[in-house]
Amino acid sequence: MESANLLLLHNGVIVTMDPHRRVFRTGAIVIDGDKIKVIGQSSDVLREFSAIAHKIVDLHGQFLLPGFINTHVHTSQQLGRGIADDVDLITWLHDRIWPYESNMSEDDSYISTLLCGLELIHSGVTCFAEAGGQHVSGMARAVELLGLRACLTQSIMDSGEGLPASWVIRTTEDCIQHVAEIPYENQFVMNTREVEHGTVTYLEKIDLLQSNLLAAHSVWVNETEIGFLSKAGVKVSHCPAAAMKMLGFSPIKEMLDAGICVSLGTDGAPSNNRMSIVDEMYIASLINKGREVYVQGTTDPTAFPAEMMLEMVTVNGAKSVLWDDEIGSLEIGKKADMIVVNPFSWPMVPVHDSISNLVYCMRSENIVSVICNGRWIMRDQKILSIDEGEVISLAKHASSQLLKKAGIQIPSRMNVL
Repeated sequence: MESANLLLLHNGVIVTMDPHRRVFRTGAIVIDGDKIKVIGQSSDVLREFSAIAHKIVDLHGQFLLPGFINTHVHTSQQLGRGIADDVDLITWLHDRIWPYESNMSEDDSYISTLLCGLELIHSGVTCFAEAGGQHVSGMARAVELLGLRACLTQSIMDSGEGLPASWVIRTTEDCIQHVAEIPYENQFVMNTREVEHGTVTYLEKIDLLQSNLLAAHSVWVNETEIGFLSKAGVKVSHCPAAAMKMLGFSPIKEMLDAGICVSLGTDGAPSNNRMSIVDEMYIASLINKGREVYVQGTTDPTAFPAEMMLEMVTVNGAKSVLWDDEIGSLEIGKKADMIVVNPFSWPMVPVHDSISNLVYCMRSENIVSVICNGRWIMRDQKILSIDEGEVISLAKHASSQLLKKAGIQIPSRMNVL
C-alpha cells in the first residue's frame, strides 16, 4: 500500500458531525493527500496503518473537529476595524464605510484579506463565503497564500444618497442579491416595486429565490417571506453579533421551524469587530434563547442547544456554500479540512460535556492547529504560510494611509492628552 501521503492522527476525541453525529472518545483518522481515508477507533486504525503511515501525530486527548465555515465575512473591511463603532447607520455608511471601501486599492484588499485570514484561521475557519468587496483579485491572492477555501464575490450598489460616484454606474438588475437589512429598505422596495412587504417578496415575485441563494442577516422578514425562503430552499447566514450592533433580532427559530438551512457568519470588522466564528456560536445560542422571552413570554433555556450551534458552523455552513459533498463533516472520502482543539487550559477545564464545552466555553485560543485540504495551515498556533508579524505591520501602515486617503477622521471619545 502506498504510504507517501498518509498522515495518521490518533488518540483524540473526534467529533465527526457525520449523519449519525458520531463522537469517538479515543479516535483516529488517516488523511491520504487531500482526503480522509479512514476514521475509527484509535486501536483499530493504529493496528492497520501505524506501520505504513508517513507521519503519525498523537493528539493526547485533544478534540478533532471539521473545519468551521464562516458564511458571511467582508475580508476587505478588516483594515476598517473600529472606524464606525457606536454611530448611527447613516454615519456608518456615508461617512465611514463607503468612503473607506471606495478608496481601497487592490493591494489594500490583499493586505486586509491577509489580516482577516489570520483571525479566521486562529478561530478554526477553513472555508468562508466572502460577503463582497471591491477588489476580488486582491482577495484571491491572499486566500491562495493563506491556504483557505473561499467563495469570493464583488459587492455592488446602484443607488443611495451619498453613494460614491464610481459605484453609481451599476444597475438595479446587477444588484438584486441581498435581503433587506433595515425597515427603510423594505419600505423602499414596497414603494418602487409594488409588492406588499419587502425585498424577499420582490425576489419571489421575479423568481430569483433559488436553492443556490445565500441570504445574509434576513432580519426584517415576515412569516410569509419565511415561507418563500423555505419553499425555494434559500439558505440564511445568521450574523448575531453584527445584527445586535446594527440591525436587530433575526427570526431564526421561525426559519429553523420552517426547515430553512441556517449557518453562521461574522460579517465585517466595522460591524462586528471580531472575526471569530467561535464567538458567534456562543452569541447565537444566548441571544436566540433570550429572544424566546419576547416571542413566547417565557424563558426557554433548551432552545438553540450546543449541538445545533456546531451544526451551523459545519454541516449547515457546507450546505450554504453548496460544498456539503466535500466538506462540513469528517467522513471517508471528504476533503481533509479539520481543526485541533486543546481543552486542557483554563477556559475549558473541566470538561464534563464535550459538546457543551465546545460551544459555551471554547475560545479561539483553544484552537491550536488547522488542516485545510490535507495541508497544515496552522500548527501549534503558528500560521505556516506567512509571517503574522509582517502582516500586522503592513496592515497598520495600509489602514492609516487608507483613512487619510478617504478623509475619514475618528473623533476622540475622551480627554486624550
